[in-house]
Amino acid sequence: MEFLGMEIPFLYLLLLVPLIGALVSGFTHKNRKMAKYVAIAFSGVTLALALMYTYALSQVAYVDSVSSTWIDTESIRILFALGVDGMSVLMVVLTTLLVFLVSIFSSSESNSANTFFAMILAMEVGLLGVYMAQDFFLFYIFWEVALVPMYFLINGWGGPRRHYAAIKFFIYTHVASLIMLIGIFAMTMTAANGGTLDFSFAAIRDALDAGLFTSVFQTAIFGLMFLGFAVKMPVVPFHTWLPDAHVEAPTAGSVLLAGVMLKMGSYGIIRICLEMLPEGAQAWQVAMIVIALVAILYGAYACIAQKDLKKMVAFSSISHMGMVLLGIAMLSELGITFAIFQMFAHGLITAVLFMVCGIVGHNAGTREIPLLGGLAGKMPIFAAFMMFGFLASLGLPGLVGFVAEFGLIMAFFEYLAENTEMIWLLVLALASLMLTAGYYLWAMQRTIFGKETDRIDMTHVHDVSRPEALSLGVLCALIALFGIMPSLIMDMIAPAVDVIMGAF
Repeated sequence: MEFLGMEIPFLYLLLLVPLIGALVSGFTHKNRKMAKYVAIAFSGVTLALALMYTYALSQVAYVDSVSSTWIDTESIRILFALGVDGMSVLMVVLTTLLVFLVSIFSSSESNSANTFFAMILAMEVGLLGVYMAQDFFLFYIFWEVALVPMYFLINGWGGPRRHYAAIKFFIYTHVASLIMLIGIFAMTMTAANGGTLDFSFAAIRDALDAGLFTSVFQTAIFGLMFLGFAVKMPVVPFHTWLPDAHVEAPTAGSVLLAGVMLKMGSYGIIRICLEMLPEGAQAWQVAMIVIALVAILYGAYACIAQKDLKKMVAFSSISHMGMVLLGIAMLSELGITFAIFQMFAHGLITAVLFMVCGIVGHNAGTREIPLLGGLAGKMPIFAAFMMFGFLASLGLPGLVGFVAEFGLIMAFFEYLAENTEMIWLLVLALASLMLTAGYYLWAMQRTIFGKETDRIDMTHVHDVSRPEALSLGVLCALIALFGIMPSLIMDMIAPAVDVIMGAF
């Protein structure tokens, strides 16, 4: 890809730079400052590459790919194929941004800092690989690579029940991955039609165009692939691993888990299930709508009962990712566009939410809402960031969350207008918005406003540090920017959505 007249291998560099950073950080031993600087430097370079690449892509309608042969025999063909469109490059930018800000935010980490930052950079490699892979074999490898560092982050730097949470996270997601792998092999073997097994996305799309995937086949395989991706999002009833993982994970792990790792599931549904199994998507449409509505309402309702701030935000992620699934289930241009927009918006907002949860847990010594109160007097800057994040998540107009949720509700209304017998379902979606406003406002009132609590020692509480303020400030600025100017994102998404809709 050309940038300012120079040919730069962006797709390879986006994987190579954080990989080198992870290795360098790992070999800094116990030099905390060196590990911190290595992580910030390499994640910063990766972010710069992603932004430069996005600018270069904007000149060629947000489409690019590279490919080289990895394994090529008479029976099997695997490519090291990478490619992006408007949807995937958006997730690449989000990933590189959050890893960079998390590295800054976690600069005070002192417990085996070299390994901690190495895990973060290694996870970045896996996440970027998932969003750029154009071969199923490569896609699956990067999918598993992204899981392993998160397991070690939870297990090594998590809370009291970290071992249980890490094992539960890995078992749930790995079993779902194996189910997804069955679907991958089924599609590849059917596409081969007795010939060479070709794992490339292009070969699967060619098989679809050639009519090798029957309606029954697509419906069955869609179920397998959807299950693998739905556990990752996660949707009810496969969600139970998420609250445990979030509560026990370190702040950096929670930010990356909610900000970009959950999006692997929704990205897979759009990229693979919709594009390659369109008749299966139509057969499963009603089921996806039901699952999405259950996830939206259950997640929002469960938030009201939570006493731990972090657990409340974890359940809110289930609800908001349910909104993403609802947009996908519309199988319409409007629905898919705003589902992708919500993926990006939720990534920015949830990063702020988990950062403020981490700050209050570290400074006040607890995240229990009943034990907190009057934090605005002790931590005014923290209180401002917390209010901003909560209001963005509940959909305050002018912020990015409002644009995403408004578009998704409009897409759902558009669908129901054509299916008038189900128009009452709109009430359920709107009810979730009221529940969301309720639990966020209630949590704010009990945590940062009101009388200062005397149930915990507040003498040592201090406001946010400079690295924390910088990370939160950048995220809040972007939440406001894209809330006021959503076209900056829409213009990127539009060409990719056109291709997806072409499958239908």
